[in-house]
Amino acid sequence: MNMENAQQMNTETHLDPMKDDLPLMANTSYMLVKHYVLDLDVDFKSKVVEGSIVLFFETGSQYRKTSSAGKECCQSQFDETCKMRASEPCHIPMINVSTCSSKTECNDFAVSGKEEEATSDENSNHSNNEQASGISSSKDCCDLEDRGNKDFLLVLDCCDLSVLKVEEVDVAAVSGIEKFTRSAKLTGVSKELENLRNRIVRELVTLPADRWKEQLYYFTHCSQAPGCGELLFSTGTWSLEIRKSGIQTPADFPHAIRIWYKTKPEGRSVTWTTDQSGRPCVYTMGSPINNRALFPCQEPPIALSTWQASVRTAADFVVLMSGENSAEPVQLQEGILSWYYYVSMPMPASTFTIAVGCWQEVKQQSFKQKAAIGTNTEFSLPSSQTDLRWHEEICGHVEYPCRFQNPAARLQAVIPYRVFAPWCLMESCEKYLLQLIPQCLSAAYATLGTHPFSRLDVLIVPSNFSSLGMASPHIIFLSQSVLPGGSHLCGTRLCHEIAHAWFGLAIGARDWTEEWLSEGFATFLEDIFWARAQQQLSHDEIKGQQELKALLRWRRLRDEVQNSEEELQVLRPKKESTGELSESGASVVKYGLKAEKIFMQVHYLKGYFLLRSLARTIGEVSYLASLRKFVFKFHGQLVLSQDFLTMLLEDIPKQKQSELTVESIFQNWLDTSGIPKERCSIPLIILETFLWISTPKAPAGGGRDVEGVSARPASEQRGHKMDSDKPEDQKKQQKEIEAG
Repeated sequence: MNMENAQQMNTETHLDPMKDDLPLMANTSYMLVKHYVLDLDVDFKSKVVEGSIVLFFETGSQYRKTSSAGKECCQSQFDETCKMRASEPCHIPMINVSTCSSKTECNDFAVSGKEEEATSDENSNHSNNEQASGISSSKDCCDLEDRGNKDFLLVLDCCDLSVLKVEEVDVAAVSGIEKFTRSAKLTGVSKELENLRNRIVRELVTLPADRWKEQLYYFTHCSQAPGCGELLFSTGTWSLEIRKSGIQTPADFPHAIRIWYKTKPEGRSVTWTTDQSGRPCVYTMGSPINNRALFPCQEPPIALSTWQASVRTAADFVVLMSGENSAEPVQLQEGILSWYYYVSMPMPASTFTIAVGCWQEVKQQSFKQKAAIGTNTEFSLPSSQTDLRWHEEICGHVEYPCRFQNPAARLQAVIPYRVFAPWCLMESCEKYLLQLIPQCLSAAYATLGTHPFSRLDVLIVPSNFSSLGMASPHIIFLSQSVLPGGSHLCGTRLCHEIAHAWFGLAIGARDWTEEWLSEGFATFLEDIFWARAQQQLSHDEIKGQQELKALLRWRRLRDEVQNSEEELQVLRPKKESTGELSESGASVVKYGLKAEKIFMQVHYLKGYFLLRSLARTIGEVSYLASLRKFVFKFHGQLVLSQDFLTMLLEDIPKQKQSELTVESIFQNWLDTSGIPKERCSIPLIILETFLWISTPKAPAGGGRDVEGVSARPASEQRGHKMDSDKPEDQKKQQKEIEAG
C-alpha cells in the first residue's frame, strides 16, 4: 500500500492499521449471505480480476426477532453503523466477470478512466445511472433520517475494489422457477413481483441437503438472470453499502443482487507475482484483511455460505480453487479457458482460496511408488463402540451433504489428491510429496476419523509466500522451503495443514480472536499424525522426536513471551465478551491489524502446551477419543473455547479432574499473558528430553539419526542449547538433570 493510500485511509477512518483492531462491519444480523456465484476474468497484463458476483440472502436472525418493533429496528442499525464507520477490514480473492452480454452492460455503465478510479478511491455515492440521488457519501449515512429517508442499508465488507454497478436480479424470469413459489403466476404489480422474487430465493436457499444438485443448478441459472433495477451504493475504505429507494426493512430488500466490480493491482487479498520458473501467477496469500479485496462479502465467521465460481483466463494457466470438484477446463474461444468450482458445505467467506498460474501437475512415474503408496494407505480407524454410536446420531450443523453421514466417506482413509508445482520443482515434489500425502492422510483418518472434505489439491506456491503452509477447503498451499528439508519437514508441515481440515475449517472459531482453537490443535495433532505416518520408527524413537520438539517449542514460546507485548500473549483477548456481536452483527478482531501479531507463534505454542497438558492429565488414548467425539459433535459449526473444554471435562473421570475446571483453564491459560508456571510441566519436558538424548541407544537402520537429530549429549549438538542462555544457569540445569 503506497503512502498516499495509507494517508487517505487514516484520514477517512481514523484507523491505524499497524495498531488497531480489525473491524467486521457486515450487518449479518439483518441479512445473511447463503450463497455466492462468482463469474470472473483474470487478466495478467493489467493485474486485475474483473467480473461479477451474485449474492443470495436470507433475512437475518436479529430482524426476524425484532421485526415487530418496526422501523426502530432498522434505525438502530443505522445508528450503530455510523458509530462503527471508522473501522472495517477486508480480505478478498480474485474474481472474473461473467458472460459477454454482462460485460457489455457493465462497460456501458462504467464511466471509465480516471473518473472510474475516483469513484472507488474516495467515499463516494453511486446510483449507477442516477448520480445524485441518495447518500452523498458513506459518512453521511446518519443524515438519512434528516432527509426523511429511512431506507434499509445493506453493509458488505469490501476494500481495494472498484465497484462499477449493483443491481437486483430477476430470479422470477428463470425457466422452471415456478416450483419454488406457491403462486402459479409470475406477473403482477411491482410490489407483488418483488415479494415473489424474495420468496423464490428463500425457498432456494433452504432446500434440503439431498437436493443440493438441484439447488446448485438453480443458483447457476438465477445468477444468469437479467437485472431488474439498479441499486444505490456507496463505497468506503472498508465497506460497500447498498440500498434500494423506498425499501425500509431487510425482509423487503432484494434477496438476490449482482455486483459488477474489478480488483486493483495493489489489492491486499491477492498477490501478483512470478513462480520459481519465472512465469506470472496470482494467488490468495492469507492476508490479514481476508478476501475483501477480492470480492464484496460478509466477513464475520457467522456468515457461513456456499459458493461456486467460473474463472476465465489464458489457456497457458491453471486455475486451482477451494472446490469439491477437480475442475476440467472448457475452451470458450481460441486461447481462453474457463474453470468451474463449487462447494456445498457452508464455510466463512474468508476460507475461499484461489491460485492461477502455469502450474504443472506432479504425477506418479514409477510402479514402485504406486505400490509403496498403496501399502501405506491401509490404516484402520480405531473406533470404539462409542465412536460408532456417534455416527448414528444426527449432525448438529445446518443441512448440507455431510460426509460424516456418508457410509462410503466414513471408510475412506485416503481421499483423492493432486500435487501442483512450478516446472522446476516437479522432481522434488515427486520425490517427497507424492509419497507423504497418502501416509499423512491415512494417519489423520486413523486419529480423527472421517475426512471432512472429499478431495485435496496441494500446491507449491511462489517464493514470496510468507508462511510454511496454509490450509483452505480442498486445497493446501506449501512453501518451497519444506522441500529441501526432506521427508521430515515436508511431512510434519503437511500433517499440520491436514489437521486444519478438522480444526480451523470443518470446526471454526466463532470469534477469530480465538486462533488457538485452530493453530493450537493443528500443532498438537501434527505430532500425532506424523508419529502414525512414520511406520519405520520405533515407539522410543517417536517419543524422543516429540519430546525434543516440545523442548524446542518451549524455547520459542519463552523467547516470544519475553520479547512481545503482554496483550498479544493472551489467547482469549476479549475474555467474557468473546463471541459477542453487536445488534447488527458487526464485530472486531482484536489486534487483527497489529503488524507484530502476524509473526507471532503464541497461539500455536501456548495452545499446543495447553492441549499437551490436558492430554497428559487424561491419558492420550482417552484424550484422542474425546477429540473424535468433539469432531463429530461440532463439525460444520462454529465454536468457542468453552464448547471444547466443557465437553472434554465431562469425559474426565472424577479422580483425574483434580482442580481442572473451565474457569481455572481460562484463568491460567487463556485469559492471561505469559506461560503458566506450575501447570505447564515444562521442567518435566526439559528433564525427559535431555535424559532421552543422553541415554545411549542402538541406532536403527545402521546408525541413522532420528528425525535428523543426533543421539549425542545435548551439549555437543550444534544449535540446540540448554533452556537458559546463561552459562551459570546451564551448569545448574545440568546438575538438576544428573540428579534426576
